[in-house]
Amino acid sequence: MDLDKNIPTLTRLEMQEVARERVSEIAKEFKDGFKALEDYPQSVTFFGSTTFTEENAYYQSARTLAGEIVKEFGYSIISGGGPGIMEAANRGAFEAGGSSLGLTIKLPDGQITNKYITTQINFYYFFVRKVCLTFSAEAFIFFPGGFGTLDEFFEVLTLVQTKKIKDVPIICVGTDYWNSLQTFIGNTLLSRGAVKDEDIKLYTITDDHREVLDILHKTPVRIAETFHLQENPK
Repeated sequence: MDLDKNIPTLTRLEMQEVARERVSEIAKEFKDGFKALEDYPQSVTFFGSTTFTEENAYYQSARTLAGEIVKEFGYSIISGGGPGIMEAANRGAFEAGGSSLGLTIKLPDGQITNKYITTQINFYYFFVRKVCLTFSAEAFIFFPGGFGTLDEFFEVLTLVQTKKIKDVPIICVGTDYWNSLQTFIGNTLLSRGAVKDEDIKLYTITDDHREVLDILHKTPVRIAETFHLQENPK
């Protein structure tokens, strides 16, 4: 197939310059993000749908659970800073008098930022934001959500599975939602040998807040290690 000669192309030098600019922007986002998180070394990160309102049972559960974590442990609560489950988690932390962080993302149509954030860190790159969301969390708490939540769930699960993130509990709240995914994983992935028995024990599915708190009590506090920082590649 012939290329359209009217389509502008980048020279090698122009490509190198674009790459340098992009790498510089990414490095700055990492630096700024990590710097901001230094003041919040102990935290729990919440994930979940942007669409749930305060009348929704998942929203109410996330709001209550975040408040309980703040009161019992004093941990900061981190979310993506948007509406839905993110708002619920930030709201619960805010109402409990805790640190409520929102790691927001710049979107073409703009992002709705919830009003319960005490600290906001804004990102352009999704993957930089995702690294910062997992930077030093004592646990990852997943509520039901859409594609974005499942993307985050499977990425975090893969990092724990491959020991890029060590000994950090993954807790899925909402049995009616997560058990359906568990059935798929068992019937489709496990049955074909795509995952192992121990892999499906890397996360806990529950509706019981006390069980979540008990898991946190049994989990050693992390010291700001991430899958990028715990190794020292040569």
